[in-house]
This record gives sequence, structure tokens and C-alpha cells, in this order.
Amino acid sequence: MAIPWKPDGYTSVAPYLVVADGPAVIAFLQAAFGAEPIRRYDRPDGSMGHAEVRIDDTVVMIGGAMEGWDPVPTHVHVYVPDVDVTYGRALAAGATPVQPPEQKDDPDRRAGVKGPGGTTWWIGTQLEQAP
Repeated sequence: MAIPWKPDGYTSVAPYLVVADGPAVIAFLQAAFGAEPIRRYDRPDGSMGHAEVRIDDTVVMIGGAMEGWDPVPTHVHVYVPDVDVTYGRALAAGATPVQPPEQKDDPDRRAGVKGPGGTTWWIGTQLEQAP
């Protein structure tokens, strides 16, 4: 039997975050987005080397920074059922507000927070069917 070319339940594209404190990022993602840990591989010194969590239908990969692999601040967009509730959970989990929930000139109500590790998380809920 042939081995599938990607793990079951994984999308073909996944964000990969390189962060200074992987466990803190995972705890934040669990609290804010209900992320489910999938797997984690630690280095010989016990620090996190690589981990993966699932947020809804998407796997987010997280690498622990080390010499030659510096933390990289980035932006990730996540659709959620209720942007206001998720924004509140993210702030309660320690995120810094970037943009309160609001709808601008598109079908989404959107907010932004900066979480541990320097990632800016854009949180959106579609309110109208996009054209």
C-alpha cells in the first residue's frame, strides 16, 4: 500500500511560524482559537524544535527559534464563526490589540491582535456573501 504524499487532514499549504517561545504561542492559540495540538518534536536540550496545531480545518506549524533561525514576525488571517468573541478570547489570552472588530469596505467583519511570538492574527467573520 502506498504511503499518502501528505498526512490525513492536512491542507497542501500551511503557515509556518518561527517563534522564540513555541509553548507560549501554542497556549495562546489554544485559548484564543481552540487550537488542537497535533504533534511536537523537542530538541535534545528539551526545547521545542517543531510543533503543529490544528485551527478548524488548517494546520499551523510552529518552529522554535535557534541560532540561524531567528523569530520572524508575520501576519496570519483566520476566519472564525464570531470575530467579536474570538477577539475577546485573544485579548484575555494575553494578545495586544491591533484593530478592534469592525467592518470596512468588504463583506468581512475583521479584527487584529498581536500574540506571543510577534505574529499579528487577523480575525475575520464573513457577514455578507462575497461576490
